[in-house]
Amino acid sequence: MTFHIITLFPNAFRSYLGESILKRAIEDKKITVKFYNPRDYAENKHARVDRKPYGGGPGMVIQSEPVIRAIEKAFSYIPRNVGMRKKIKIIWLSPRGKQFTNEGAIRYAKQYTDLIIICGRYEGIDARVKKVFAVEELSVGPFVLTGGELAAEILIDTIARQVDGVLGDPQSREETRIAASNVYTRPEVFVYKKKKYRVPKILLTGHRAHIEEWRKNGSR
Repeated sequence: MTFHIITLFPNAFRSYLGESILKRAIEDKKITVKFYNPRDYAENKHARVDRKPYGGGPGMVIQSEPVIRAIEKAFSYIPRNVGMRKKIKIIWLSPRGKQFTNEGAIRYAKQYTDLIIICGRYEGIDARVKKVFAVEELSVGPFVLTGGELAAEILIDTIARQVDGVLGDPQSREETRIAASNVYTRPEVFVYKKKKYRVPKILLTGHRAHIEEWRKNGSR
């Protein structure tokens, strides 16, 4: 699985992708993340990509041409032998898009080899990009972010964990088993401000069926 990220701020991803499971997945070549900055494809002296919106209003709009060229560059890095557009999906991140779900993450991981994820900024991206390319508009929740970078990280994380080999143990995917909403570890008892806090007794019984039922019922 390769994630092609169209963003004005590729450094925003450095910290999250440089830690823990995603870092190992990249090092082990289970996933690849490539970045394409529209500023690199601007055809002006100062690499400017934003202009005032037609019709008036606050803020600036990212021009279509640099974004289109960045997408074309992403396509140029995708080997022709993967079936091209059949296994490639272009995702346009937008608070007005379809709600992204874990089921969607599983589908993307199974059906596609390459995801091109477009991160907006400012007042958004010139909508004519969506007339040039077929895109799927997605939202990560009922709220508005400063830009699409954080949403893209959510997509990378959620989809990558569905890729074979990214998680060391397939059972680590909580959605494939009965996962407790509350979990506990040692010590069995600890004291805080003279009050004792104990692990639920059922977890100490070793009775797997009862424990699974407890988890299924909410693990309170």
